Amino acid sequence: MKTGNLKQTSLMEPRGFIQPHELRELWFHTGTACNLACPFCLEGSKPGDDRLQRITLEDVQPVMEEAVSLGVQQFSFTGGEPFVVKEFVKILNHASSLKPSLVLSNGTGALPKRLHQLIPLLDNPHSVSFRISIDWPDEERHDALRGAGSFKEALASVVKLQQLGFETSVARQRDPNEDSENVDLKFEHILSSAGAGKNVRIVSFPDFLLPGSEANVPEITENCMVSHHDETSRAQFMCAFSKMVVKRNNQLFVFACTLVDDDEHYNQGQSLSKAMTQRVFLKHHRCYSCFALGASCSET
Repeated sequence: MKTGNLKQTSLMEPRGFIQPHELRELWFHTGTACNLACPFCLEGSKPGDDRLQRITLEDVQPVMEEAVSLGVQQFSFTGGEPFVVKEFVKILNHASSLKPSLVLSNGTGALPKRLHQLIPLLDNPHSVSFRISIDWPDEERHDALRGAGSFKEALASVVKLQQLGFETSVARQRDPNEDSENVDLKFEHILSSAGAGKNVRIVSFPDFLLPGSEANVPEITENCMVSHHDETSRAQFMCAFSKMVVKRNNQLFVFACTLVDDDEHYNQGQSLSKAMTQRVFLKHHRCYSCFALGASCSET
């Protein structure tokens, strides 16, 4: 558990917060087990990792029902690598029978092996879409950290998923002081050359550091939230409209968002409806990425 005052900054000023206003998106962490062991992974995921346990269909069904009763519009899944979870396709089948679903995947190993299992999902009442991680428009740089051949395999997964009929986007790393427009153009060229359809959405993320890291970022006060954000922009923070469910000690818990499961301050209990009433104080260093850069894992 991280230390420090949740509601006040180190200078004893009231800390900035977000008051959730709706449950638009519910995330499920499928577990920190992964087929890769990327050294920069914000979840510290690797093969066999169990910091967060793998979910089952039995685990998630009642939570999904509660979320539907609260008006949820989308289910989203992250890991680890969701496709290393034995029951994941069954989970995804159930989710997409209720609401549209988004899956974050590294596009290697587990996903390509299970592509054939996804085809029946195209007949479900709601869509299933995928976001595949391709870190940089540079095969050598990507493979140096994810493993030889992973760039080509992830790129092939984007194309194959599209060919099957699934909407697919790409997640990339954002370098400090980069020319973002130029980087996105490079990605567009690579995707087009590989046979991907036009207008593939490219979602960029800063370095969120490893779980448990402490970063030297400015603290966010109540005054910051009023001076630099208005009601409309505050409503765009993920913690205003989403939650994430994780499994630990064979129990499910609701966390304030996808980026803060390494800090027990953001464990909001086991009830979605109760979690929606709780203020989210912006103490975690990753909250600053949302505050200053508009970072968001959501595509809603």
